[in-house]
Amino acid sequence: MKMTFRWYGEGNDQITLANIKQIPGVEGIVWSLHDMQAGELWSEERILAEKKIIEDAGFNIDVVESVNVHEDIKLGLPSRDKYIDIYIETLRRLAKVGVKVVCYNFMPVFDWTRTELYKEMEDGSNALFFEKSKINDIDPIELIETISKNVEVTMPGWEPARLANLKETFEQYKNCDSEKLWENLQYFLERIIPVCEECDIKMGIHPDDPAFPIFGLPRIIINKDNIKRFLKLVDNPYNGLSLCCGSLGSAANDIPDIIDEVHDRIHFIHIRNVKRFENGDFIESSHRACDGSVDTVKVIQTLHKYNYQGYVRPDHGRHIWGEEKWARPGYGLYDRALGIMYILGVWDNLNSK
Repeated sequence: MKMTFRWYGEGNDQITLANIKQIPGVEGIVWSLHDMQAGELWSEERILAEKKIIEDAGFNIDVVESVNVHEDIKLGLPSRDKYIDIYIETLRRLAKVGVKVVCYNFMPVFDWTRTELYKEMEDGSNALFFEKSKINDIDPIELIETISKNVEVTMPGWEPARLANLKETFEQYKNCDSEKLWENLQYFLERIIPVCEECDIKMGIHPDDPAFPIFGLPRIIINKDNIKRFLKLVDNPYNGLSLCCGSLGSAANDIPDIIDEVHDRIHFIHIRNVKRFENGDFIESSHRACDGSVDTVKVIQTLHKYNYQGYVRPDHGRHIWGEEKWARPGYGLYDRALGIMYILGVWDNLNSK
């Protein structure tokens, strides 16, 4: 297991590489060019500049999260081939500098959805929160205005350029049900995976977050059966998963069972916990198994059973010790650092037996 930490880049993250360096066990930085919009070609100069910054700090650049997929590809519009060609060239450039895994998703419109960024918890910390009844009643444009208010940092999946034409995009998805989305995903994979095999760069799709339909939009990477179907679309080891415990944990998925089924296709895993409520709400919790609905200990035990050699990172943590005043929502320093020590503590204990 190779431990990594997501970082948003110089000038775009209050957390520094020097801060991350002090977390034991972190080998790599999960990075991206966060100002690049879906459909734009990543320049070699920008890629090399980011590589130098990260490697000079003593980390590897093996994992990129994400190279965003243009909406025209998801919708299967005539323009998709142009954007797939650009995507493929970006993958070639990333492989050339040593990137091993690219995490991406195929979620329509939104990468992830929450109704509150700083929901207070019983211990005084706060965390990302999803209130299902509010989602059922709220207009998506109103939600965007609510979530984006007073947030000065970039939030992946909520980029202004992506959301600028929201009404038009929703109208387009009226003609795109889940089967059409499956078809468009297969078309995309059939174009890119042969190039990935040629360049030795693995793709890991991220599950939909949350793992159920919202706003009438199709969601397909949501459970074990759909993950197995996805892997068969292009049955090639370069077509794999970025398994996210929190995304799948937003619904009643047995994540250790999923790992048992598809462990050889997991290239990257996000270990986090969420606490689900009977009414469909959920909140991000600490990484401890007893604090949420995901048995994170069993997740780690199952990975260990298969001698997992891929990449892992702690995912969304709570905001603790006042860091909500400066941290990106869900991506503070302290709870993710605690999460790493919890994950490595379980792993080290298993190694000692």
